[in-house]
Amino acid sequence: MKSFAEITSTLLPLDRSNVDTDAIIPQQYLKSVKRTGFGVNLFDNWRYQDPGLLGQDHSQRRLHEDFVLNQEKHQDAKILLARENFGCGSSREHAVWSILDYGFEVVIAPSFADIFCSNCYKNGLLPITLNDGDVDYLFEQVKADASYQCYVNLDSQIVKDENDKSFSFQIDEFRKYCLLNGYDEIDLTLQHESKIKEYEEKLKLTSPWLFAAN
Repeated sequence: MKSFAEITSTLLPLDRSNVDTDAIIPQQYLKSVKRTGFGVNLFDNWRYQDPGLLGQDHSQRRLHEDFVLNQEKHQDAKILLARENFGCGSSREHAVWSILDYGFEVVIAPSFADIFCSNCYKNGLLPITLNDGDVDYLFEQVKADASYQCYVNLDSQIVKDENDKSFSFQIDEFRKYCLLNGYDEIDLTLQHESKIKEYEEKLKLTSPWLFAAN
């Protein structure tokens, strides 16, 4: 997966609590397991006026112009700012895929659903938990000025804004290591490739019937 170290970006303010994974990516899009192409369906039911289908030309659908994701002033944001319990509901990994495919690299919220948070780390999306007061401050700043930016540094675990106000965040050291290096579970396994091959060769000698041709 793609590594993450730092980013400076504007923020997209999604001022809603308890945003579940069905709102992030509706169920009709879950038939695809390509991990790409889901960005156009991020927050689909809030974003479009008419229901969508997997594989259709979404450029022809009517938009809810007042929805924050459709507003021109927020089009370049790579940091998604949300409220508490973001990513609750079912465990669909597509929710994280759609956020990443749209172009977001960081999600900031007071709290996240556990499975959603785990899926973020496995796919290279950085979930940052800040307290309610700090999140309120960020919402106030970006609503006052859509060009307001923040700098996120994973190594130092800080979020710093253009007013020189900074916030620290916590992250498990192993998850931090994986994000900084772009390691998913497959990458971590392949670091032991030589030992795996050595084990397989020994197994062929002790249990040859496991490798017999059909």
